[in-house]
Amino acid sequence: MRRLRVLGALALAASMLLVPVSGTAAAASPPHTVITDGGKLAGIKQALRGGHASKAQRDALKVVLGKANTALTAGPWSVMDKPTAPPSGDKHDYMSQAPYWWASEKTPENPQGCPYVNRDGQRNPEADAITDHTYRMVAWDAMYYLSLAWYYTGDAKYAKRAALDIRTWFLDPATKMNPNMTYSQIIPCKTTISGTGIIDSTQSFSQVLDVFALLDTGAPGWTGKDRSGVKAWLTQYLNWMQTSPQAKLELAATNNHGTFLDMQNATIASYLGQRDAARKIILEAEQKRFPVQFAADGSQPLELSRTMSWHYVNFNLTAWGRMAELGKNLGVDVWKYRAPNGVTLRKVVDQLIPGALQGAAGWPHQQIGVFDQSIAADIFHAAAEEAHDSDAAAALKKMPLPAGGDTWPVRVSCFPLDPPLK
Repeated sequence: MRRLRVLGALALAASMLLVPVSGTAAAASPPHTVITDGGKLAGIKQALRGGHASKAQRDALKVVLGKANTALTAGPWSVMDKPTAPPSGDKHDYMSQAPYWWASEKTPENPQGCPYVNRDGQRNPEADAITDHTYRMVAWDAMYYLSLAWYYTGDAKYAKRAALDIRTWFLDPATKMNPNMTYSQIIPCKTTISGTGIIDSTQSFSQVLDVFALLDTGAPGWTGKDRSGVKAWLTQYLNWMQTSPQAKLELAATNNHGTFLDMQNATIASYLGQRDAARKIILEAEQKRFPVQFAADGSQPLELSRTMSWHYVNFNLTAWGRMAELGKNLGVDVWKYRAPNGVTLRKVVDQLIPGALQGAAGWPHQQIGVFDQSIAADIFHAAAEEAHDSDAAAALKKMPLPAGGDTWPVRVSCFPLDPPLK
């Protein structure tokens, strides 16, 4: 068996070395990724190429390459593909419908079913008729896996396809998304301004910043014009995310919505070279959000009040995990922060262990729908590696891991956790 493992490692390394490596993809210097630790990525890459990667790393790379290979022939996606225009009349504006809002009753006299009412955790299939939400999720994931596949293999096809997807979504005049989220998660029959729809972006946009950073290391097909175009788009987007009426409402949110917006804005600022501004956002988030979101025992009262409490406590911790990763790159150790009530991020993470190990039987809170124990895996990995959390590390060995394969060993960052589509 040992001989077979060695041969397998050599075969994988050989297959990677046969791929033409261009630009600085072959260089030993770490990529300047925003969220992910670039030094870890460089070390994993060296291990894979040198034939001494772990089995977990080799297995994870296979999963990543599988996703990237699928993305090679999918898309590209555009906000222009949705069947109807938003209230602005401009299809370039992103639009989605609030997923948990339902028509009260549709009658001949009230064909729209006004007013719409909230059913927390129950997704209205009407929302899926507007394609921007799903296409955004699929497109940004595709960009991520394609760029990571290029970084590890050096195969130009992955970088070129990632560049095509990025240009289509963000840059090409005919297909690009305008840098705002004004019409995200609109509620039919209502015209009041709300910031909650910004979560469509903040839950996963930070991964795209690492895509840009990876491609910036010399990816074939990724040009100086692309880089300057992306930075111009991001500058406008960050301004909207800090000054628009919707953004101001969302920044005031005390639950996961506020965490994700802080994390996204700090990530964009960091990529644009505004490191001091990014650091300030993280430090202020610690001080204002820890005492409100986390009780002294490590529980999350605001998320536990939801009908899908297991999902939302993990969802919020995904944002904090990514905030901590960004903070590490900026010299801020979020894992060491202790709130006035004594709570730490590690203590909050450890509250999830019974649910991750026992499922619903270990979680005395409401969780409608599927109880997916595996969604805690990434934050446990982060706690084990960055906070030396032995309890989280032990739980990882016993809990169910993601069905498609645990890709943490080559991602080494908390991956965005999208709300369930059903």
